[in-house]
Amino acid sequence: MPDSKNTPKKGRMLTFEILKYNPSDPESKPHFEIYKIEETPGMTLFIALNIIRESLDPDLAFDFVCRAGICGSCGMLINGKPMLACKTLTSHYENGKIQLMPMPAFELLKDLSVNTGKWMEGMSRRVESWVHSAQEHDISRIEKPVEPKDADATFELDRCIECGICVSSCATALMRPDFVGAVGLNRIMRFTADPQDERTDEDMYELIGDDSGIFGCMSLLACEDHCPKKLPLQEQLAYLRRKMSEVGKR
Repeated sequence: MPDSKNTPKKGRMLTFEILKYNPSDPESKPHFEIYKIEETPGMTLFIALNIIRESLDPDLAFDFVCRAGICGSCGMLINGKPMLACKTLTSHYENGKIQLMPMPAFELLKDLSVNTGKWMEGMSRRVESWVHSAQEHDISRIEKPVEPKDADATFELDRCIECGICVSSCATALMRPDFVGAVGLNRIMRFTADPQDERTDEDMYELIGDDSGIFGCMSLLACEDHCPKKLPLQEQLAYLRRKMSEVGKR
C-alpha cells in the first residue's frame, strides 16, 4: 500500500468569475466567464491566471511584468477591491470563490487589461513631474550633494510604483476624470521634498490648488488603505492640503 504520509494532498477547487470584454470588437459584450482550477500551495492570482490562460482560455487578457509587486502592472479588482494579482494569495479566500474585474478610472483594453500608462502620462504632464531648475548642469562634474535627510524624504515618496490602485479606489477620481489622484499629489510632494527643485509653494498651488487637485480630495483615504507599497498618503495629503490652504489665503 502507498505511504499516506508521502501522498500529496489534492488541492481544493477554486472558482474564478472573470469579466470578459473587448471594447475594440463590436461583437463583444461584457460578460462573466466561470473557470475552475485546482489550488496549489502558495498559489497567487498571478499563477492562477496564467494557468487559466494556458489551459482553459488562451484569449484571456491581463497584464504582468515583474511578478514581485514592483512594476504595478497586475492591478485589478479582486472581489471588489483593487489589489495586485501577483501579491494576492488564493488561500486568503476561504470559500474559494474569486471575482476579477478590471480597475475602473482607466481605459479598458481587454478583459482585465487597462491602460494605466496613458492616465499616468497625462497626470505627469499635469503636475509637471520633472525637476525645475534654472541652474545649468555640467554632466562632466560630480552632482551637488544632497543632505541624507532630504534624500530619504525624496526616496520614500519615490517608492510609488504607479500601479493605479489608489486611483481606482478613489471616489473623487471615479467622479472626476481630471482629478490628479493620490499618485499625482504624492508626485507633487516628492518634488516639494527635493532640494534640487526650485519651485515655490505658489508654483505648486497653480498646479494643484483647485478641485482637480488637492481640494478635490474628500479625505476618505481609500488610497492609503489599498496602497500596496504602504506609502504615508494620509500624512502627505493632510500636509499638502494645509500648505496649499495657506497659500490660497495670501
